[in-house]
Amino acid sequence: MVPSHRLGLVTHCLRNQRKAKERIWSSQTSTKQRKRGRRLSESRINIASGGHWETIVGYSRAVRIGNIIVIAGTTATDSEGKVIGVGDAYTQTKVIFEKIGRALNEAGASFKDVIRTRIYTTDISKWNEIGKAHGETFSHIKPAATMVEVRKLIVDEAIVEIEAEAVMNPSPAAGKVV
Repeated sequence: MVPSHRLGLVTHCLRNQRKAKERIWSSQTSTKQRKRGRRLSESRINIASGGHWETIVGYSRAVRIGNIIVIAGTTATDSEGKVIGVGDAYTQTKVIFEKIGRALNEAGASFKDVIRTRIYTTDISKWNEIGKAHGETFSHIKPAATMVEVRKLIVDEAIVEIEAEAVMNPSPAAGKVV
């Protein structure tokens, strides 16, 4: 047990040690954060497809920061917003993957870099048609994938909307089963 007359000194020393550590950690962290923030903002690439809603809503078809690419929800629509493949989930999905492929290519990536897809459909009973088109694109890549039913998409005739995420130059451990 520390004598009471020394307790104040011990507390003072511990407090000063803690403050010194916090100052060092804080200065290192803020430097790292500033450098990281500068790198991220300098390497950001917004990719537009000329889609009907991009200007109205204020979004990009895809955004690349460093080796990460995020592709916005994509529907099977032409530049005027008209649906391609009305009533045909398979065709819509194939058209969507063509658009996603162009965005990936413009970002310097390809389907092999895709690590995740999110599929939204207004009719989950058509999962097999959608899944077939997804499988034709990703059968050897096998990204993490989600398919959910939603009430409605931006255009009444749209049955499918897909988002994708990609990481370029995956780590050497990629492909290993753990």
